[in-house]
Amino acid sequence: MTNKIPLVVIAGATASGKTSLGIELAKAFHGEVISCDSMQIYKNLDIGTAKPTHSEMQGIPHHMIDIAEPSEDFSVKKFCRLAGEKIKEVYTRGKLPILVGGTGLYIDNTVLATKFSAPKRDEKLSEELLCYAKENGNDALFEILKKEDPEAALTLHPNDTKRVIRAIETVRTTGKTRKALDEESRPSESPYNYLYMAIDMDRATLYSRIEKRVDIMLRDGLLEEVQKYILPQMKEMSTALMAIGYREAVWYFKGLCTYGEMLSLLKRNTRRYAKRQLTWLRGNNEVIWLESENAFSLARQLIKERILTNEDTN
Repeated sequence: MTNKIPLVVIAGATASGKTSLGIELAKAFHGEVISCDSMQIYKNLDIGTAKPTHSEMQGIPHHMIDIAEPSEDFSVKKFCRLAGEKIKEVYTRGKLPILVGGTGLYIDNTVLATKFSAPKRDEKLSEELLCYAKENGNDALFEILKKEDPEAALTLHPNDTKRVIRAIETVRTTGKTRKALDEESRPSESPYNYLYMAIDMDRATLYSRIEKRVDIMLRDGLLEEVQKYILPQMKEMSTALMAIGYREAVWYFKGLCTYGEMLSLLKRNTRRYAKRQLTWLRGNNEVIWLESENAFSLARQLIKERILTNEDTN
């Protein structure tokens, strides 16, 4: 245990207060934040991804933000490699690494140091699935994934056709789910002495916070961000367009919905995303749930007891 790098993990649904909790803990324990969000890695996409502003960071260094172009196809494998390097770097400088984010797939594989096996491609099957999607729609293809690998479906959007096809292809060519393959490619134990915590909040309060966040995003210029960075490069930004907020705004600009319909869809889809995040987290029995009302005091005590028992915790 003593040879392992200490790592604090703060997870939870969107709008649950992960960012502020991570910053407060970093201030309390001389830590630095490693963002674990699949969309905050992209440059210029700030409002729709809810990146913390410079003032919100309160002087705490944040890593794994603005490291890729929106047109870049950024895999979980690449993310975990870079995040692992950053965790080690932060610790080597005498700081406590604090992994903060809502992308469960990225968090779990970073914490467990997954190496990722790469099943051989079946180009014929891939083409068949692509044709099926074109003929029957992306939702029909996604239903296949939900039946064959429901856990993978929790991590993907129906319109992310490339990754949906790859997930189905993996199951059919190997007979194993993506999660099963990842587990096989992990080391016998994690290189981290990690504490995995998530913020728990009653559903009504969470949904109210989500709706307020959406209103704030629109007030702060979400549509202007889409006009400036998304619309001019739409063909090159398929990955970024999977993010909730951007795709609904694009529908609005294309005349596929009214402003009011866009607002309603954005709030509904964000609530659904939050539900998927919580479903993922509740499937992990290592997660320690923190009541939102006293999350900081609970997390602070747990860090002292389980992570920094032999160190100065102030």
